[in-house]
Parts: sequence; C-alpha cells; structure tokens
Amino acid sequence: MKRAPDAAVLRGMRCGIEKESLRVQADGRLALTPHPPALGSALTHPHITTDFSESQLELITGVHSGAEACIEELTQVHQVVYGVIGEERLWGSSMPCFLPGDDAIPIGRYGSSNIGRAKSVYRMGLANRYGRRMQAISGIHYNWSLPGLGTPEYFALIRNFRRHGWLLFYLFGASPAVCHSFVAGREHGLRQLKEGGGTLYLPHATTLRMGRLGYQSEAQDSIAASFNDLEAYGAALEDAMTRVWPAYEKIGIQGSDGEYRQLSTALLQIENEFYGKIRPKRVIRAGERPLHALRERGVEYVEVRLMDLDPFTPVGITAPVCRYIDIFLLHCLLSDSAPDTPDEIDNIGRNQEKVAARGREPGLKLKRGSQQVALDEWGGQLIAECAPIAAALDAAFGGNAYREAQAAA
Repeated sequence: MKRAPDAAVLRGMRCGIEKESLRVQADGRLALTPHPPALGSALTHPHITTDFSESQLELITGVHSGAEACIEELTQVHQVVYGVIGEERLWGSSMPCFLPGDDAIPIGRYGSSNIGRAKSVYRMGLANRYGRRMQAISGIHYNWSLPGLGTPEYFALIRNFRRHGWLLFYLFGASPAVCHSFVAGREHGLRQLKEGGGTLYLPHATTLRMGRLGYQSEAQDSIAASFNDLEAYGAALEDAMTRVWPAYEKIGIQGSDGEYRQLSTALLQIENEFYGKIRPKRVIRAGERPLHALRERGVEYVEVRLMDLDPFTPVGITAPVCRYIDIFLLHCLLSDSAPDTPDEIDNIGRNQEKVAARGREPGLKLKRGSQQVALDEWGGQLIAECAPIAAALDAAFGGNAYREAQAAA
C-alpha cells in the first residue's frame, strides 16, 4: 500500500451528500400529495428536489471540507423541509413505508419545459422497466474528491471499492426488513418477522436494498462494465445506451394514446440508469451528457451509492460514518489495484449479493481470487489496514475523530 498523501493534500479532501427520503402521512403510509410548492421548483432548486416520485424528496448539500459541515448543512435542509410539510413526516428507512398499488405511486413532475418533460418521461421509463415500488427505495449518496487525482487514479480507486465495498454493507447496512406491501404479488423468499404482522425480513441480512430485491434486473446484469479505464467504462455505457433490449422494445416509446412510455428502447435510457455501487462523476455543463463530460474533461469526483439511510439518526447519516467512508476511500486509492476481469466482476457481484442477504451469518465465506475467505477474517484485515490512514487524517486535521471512526468499525 502507498503512503497516505501529505497533510496539505488531505486537507483538500471534499465531500457532499445527496439524501433521498419518502414523504409519509402520520400513519406511515405514503403521502400522495404533490411536491410542496413552498419548497421551490423540483427542476431548479439546488438543495431540495425530488427523485423518482413526487413523494420522494432528495436533499442535496453543497461541497464541504469536512463531515461536520456537511452534516450541519444537511440538518439545516431538513429543518427547512419540516417547516413546510406540516403533518407529514420523512420516512427514516431505505426500504419503503406501506405503499399503495404500483400505479398509485406518483411519478415526479418537472413542468412543461423540454428538460422537465424529459425528466418525467425518463421516470415513466423506470416505472415501466422496473416497477414503481422498486424506485421508492431511498438511499444516501456520498460524493468525494481529493485534489491532484487524475482519471486513472479515480478508476483505480473505483476498482478497489467494487472489490471491497461489501464491507460497508456489513458495517452500515440498515435494511434487513421490509413492509409486505413492497413485495406484494411477487416471489421474494423473505420470512415473516412476527406471525400475523406485516414485516418481512431475512435473519442475517444487512441491506436488502442492495440485494436481489433492490436495484437489480436481468437487463442491468448484462452490463459487464469494466472500470480499467475511462475508455472501457465509456464503451460499456455507450453500448448499453444504443443496444435495443427486447423487453423494452415491447414497451415501445409511445403508447396508443400518444403518451411517452420511456426515452428509448435501449438497455439504458441515460447514463444515470446504470445502478453502480460507485460512479465516476463530473459536474456537467448546461445541456451536456454526463458521459461526454467525463470523456472531455475526466473524472472530478466519485459518487458512493451503497449507503442505507440510518433509521436511528435524525438525518440518515452521522459525521463518524462519513469519516469512515473517507478512510475507506483513501484505502481504496492507496492499495494496489490490478485491472479487473470478467471473472472478477462476476465474483464481485456474488460477494455483494451474499453479504446483502446473509452478511451477519456466522462463518460466512466470500470468494477472493480462487480462495474462499471468512468474511470476518477478510473484513478484519481491511479495517486493520485502514488504521494508518485514520492516523494520517487526524494528524492533518487535528484531534482523534478519524481514529474513533476507525475504532468503531
């Protein structure tokens, strides 16, 4: 492993949060009211918008130099929202509240402009492809950058994050159970938590959201994206956005009533439909496609997408957890990062699925290369390797907050 960057570079580290939450009624059922006008335009507001549904808020912080400032702004945005939504609440868990029938979940509306219409049609495509219930799942995205990193370094970080991201499932997964309404009418393999009750679960699950019940589909599974470099990643996304998928061709672009059903019949309508656990990102210019921005100007930051909402904290995530993500991302950056292969990509998917559904199962083993390794053994090694990074961060920022986050892990 490489040595941690010097203190000046570490102090240039930046982070930001995007947090999704369902608006619910006081009885825990989905609020079917439109996005509150007092919160501003969902199309243009920089900090408060909607995700898939009118009922699903997305709260966005600016870019910050540390976890405390980031959480402070996220708290302030929550306070603004609660000042407006009256008797409604923000659902505290990633897996949804009691949901109505699929067709009753309201899709986000963004006005009559071309951009606004395209956003709504894209969401209609998601509904037709995956179902509205799956889109009602919420999570936290953690955006992170370090000064001086080039695109190859970010891709090396991403490869290691994909290899070891299951550790964050284990440490911070918070969705082992779900309301029965989420899986009504489909095969699910869950158990009933209490006889006669409405909660279903898996006894050793960590994050159902990131497993087979969450952001998964046969179509997405066919995208074997390599993260060896921007060229390979871009080629995989471009192929997915131009390759017609038979099931989506049957849906069609427009219905007999003239209403749009999706943006295209390709495997992906747009880049953001690709449900990666981590994404290379760049701030885009007006009217620019994300892939074009990456190809033209390289990676600017990474977006970590696998964090569940923590239902035991007021805003879904805490500063110590943010600090551990900082440590973990630096570990991914500083560790040797061999090129990925199709076989390894398959193993990564299997490991992640296993930890999502069975991560707390005693003696659980994961595949590392050609070997089967106990989760607690491999996880313990990774956490131990993070200790010098936590110490370096504390030396750069003062105090012992990073070592405390490391000790908690």
